[in-house]
Amino acid sequence: TITFDGTWKEQGFLRFFSNDFLQQGHRLDVISDETVSLLWKPLSSSHHSVDAASWNWRVKESVDPTNLTEKGGDDRNLAIYFVFVDEDRASRLTTRNARRILREDSARALIYVWGGEHKEGEILPNPYSPQLRTKVLRVAGVGEYSENVDLLNDFRRAFNAEPGVLVGLAVSADSDDTNGYIFASIENLRLN
Repeated sequence: TITFDGTWKEQGFLRFFSNDFLQQGHRLDVISDETVSLLWKPLSSSHHSVDAASWNWRVKESVDPTNLTEKGGDDRNLAIYFVFVDEDRASRLTTRNARRILREDSARALIYVWGGEHKEGEILPNPYSPQLRTKVLRVAGVGEYSENVDLLNDFRRAFNAEPGVLVGLAVSADSDDTNGYIFASIENLRLN
């Protein structure tokens, strides 16, 4: 189990740095009010070879559906990032900063999203970087779900390549484009 124990660090995008992330052990509460930011956790080498993950998530207040492939119009309730790099690069990288590690040539992030207007299960290009791919698990709206994902197979589908090793996780909420409001949570995040 990966806990939200205060070691996750918020990282902003440009002028935005104001989501409220409340780390409460097995649960993370997220409030996003017309803003966007990312909560980042580097992982130790003991997590490098995981190939599946599971979690529960809930959305009580949702942004409107958006086109997740449109830069500047891609709000989503929640996104969980799984960041991989080539094995021979992992020990040489400092993983404290998500944006810095994603500039690494071998870095790739598989992002599971609750939001957007796309079909569930669809894998989308990211409008900001070819090193990111988004898999839509839930369209925009409210509710509560349990997820089990196959990181290895989803990565292969998304990038047509092998994933390397897992070096970090991130959670984001994005409500700035729609001037929306999100109240959501993630709990019982497990890597297998």
